[in-house]
Amino acid sequence: MTELIVLGASNAVPTLEGENTHIAIRAGERVVLVDCGSNPLLRLEQAGLDFHAISDVILTHFHPDHVGGLPLLLLDLWLMGRVAPLKLHGLSDTLARVKKMLDLFDWQEWQPFFPVEFCALPAEEMSTLLDLPDLKIYSSPVKHLLPNIALRVEFPVENKSLAYSCDTEPCPAVIRLARNVDILLHESAGPATGHTSASQAGEVAAQAGAGSLYLIHYPTGKFAAGDLVAEARQTFSGPVILARDLMRIVI
Repeated sequence: MTELIVLGASNAVPTLEGENTHIAIRAGERVVLVDCGSNPLLRLEQAGLDFHAISDVILTHFHPDHVGGLPLLLLDLWLMGRVAPLKLHGLSDTLARVKKMLDLFDWQEWQPFFPVEFCALPAEEMSTLLDLPDLKIYSSPVKHLLPNIALRVEFPVENKSLAYSCDTEPCPAVIRLARNVDILLHESAGPATGHTSASQAGEVAAQAGAGSLYLIHYPTGKFAAGDLVAEARQTFSGPVILARDLMRIVI
């Protein structure tokens, strides 16, 4: 099965119902994890995904709600007997900071440890991150508070595509990355520096020609702000859906 699973849809402040934003992409037996703000193992189990199937972890940027759970994920995979290699993808700036974080835990002393490969992405639009017959992923830098990437995911077998904005202000790079995708997952944290409102996300979806818009990385709990779907529908005429934890989007 080919699908995207929303493991968390909340912004940096999680709730009992909304974990920090992170997603999983499943194509056949392969699972690609996007971000790791908290340990995703419980969410993966709830979603019925085998943690042993994680082949790649994409780290969009070095903010705690996107990378803070990585040391615990690696520790648990090791304790549960993982031996298969794991690839960590991110911008050079992101990976350099990740390595410093891991070094604080003396992770290289955890022996015998499975191979971990750090795969640095160029800060260029439509950089190839993964190129497989059934799954192609590209990255582009976007406009946030520190170096960050958005993603375009193509599924050649299904002839479908999606894009994920990650944390960003509205910017042309996202529009270009999301051109004519079937699904655009766009953050809707609000009109603050480095972020996007639901109305602005609708504008981006419309300009990109996206087939549908899923709002993600939005305020939840006591910070929730109004009807985000209605707000986005003011600027985008296609389907608008509010992403929820453990939502499955079948490709």
